[in-house]
Amino acid sequence: MSKEKKVIIIPCSGIGKSFGSVSRMAAFQVTEDDRPESTQLVPLALLVLGDEAARAALENNPVIVIDGCQLACAAKMVQESGGTVAKEMAVLDFYRQNRELRPQGISQLNEGGQKLAVVLAEAVDQVVDDLTTREVENG
Repeated sequence: MSKEKKVIIIPCSGIGKSFGSVSRMAAFQVTEDDRPESTQLVPLALLVLGDEAARAALENNPVIVIDGCQLACAAKMVQESGGTVAKEMAVLDFYRQNRELRPQGISQLNEGGQKLAVVLAEAVDQVVDDLTTREVENG
């Protein structure tokens, strides 16, 4: 991992759940396509396993978690790993605001799920922009 500050994105790992798939798809869009220079994806599973590099990424970097359900596993694991959540986002909240985008499927999301992931990714992009702008102003 580079020493350069990045916004860490940690999506839900809700394997077998449509909302978890939406979370991961949105995270990949942000970290690979929309904001690759200012973000880093850290898989929740690595935090659960106590991976030192994953835990180190949380130090001194803002963290956005994208939880798939009300259990908020990603947010809880970041806190247990010594990180601080800068912004917690929930797929369910975005679904409630966009009920026409009902996600279905798991390994292959339907069109509604894919569109919901795009809406969520755009919201995450805005938070990343806000956090990186704040970092530049304070840095």
